[in-house]
Amino acid sequence: MTQYLLSVPHDSDEEPTMETMDPAELEAALAATGAIIEELTSTGALVFAGGLMPPSSAITVDNTGESVSTVNAPFVEAPEYLGGFWIIEVADEEAAVGWAAKASKALGGRIEVRAFQVPPSE
Repeated sequence: MTQYLLSVPHDSDEEPTMETMDPAELEAALAATGAIIEELTSTGALVFAGGLMPPSSAITVDNTGESVSTVNAPFVEAPEYLGGFWIIEVADEEAAVGWAAKASKALGGRIEVRAFQVPPSE
């Protein structure tokens, strides 16, 4: 079994949070997301899921020099950002893409699928 990250991109021009979303849109998004999580859980595929606060809330930490540096900003500016994700464990990429298709349909947006790296076996 391989673990995959199913990520939910958001447009950087908008930074929706649960507090700022229209209540009806929030309810629909939570219902759609909840249904996917319930289905993933019932099949044993769900490892973990979460929604992230927008990039404007990020703190970048750099401790590679003489002292720790913190910046109240994301480490990279981009036209889109990671808004939420599911980590799933399934048999293969085809199964991961199938789950992404369900999530995309439910949420009405794109989903990116990426496998986690596995160290080479000796």
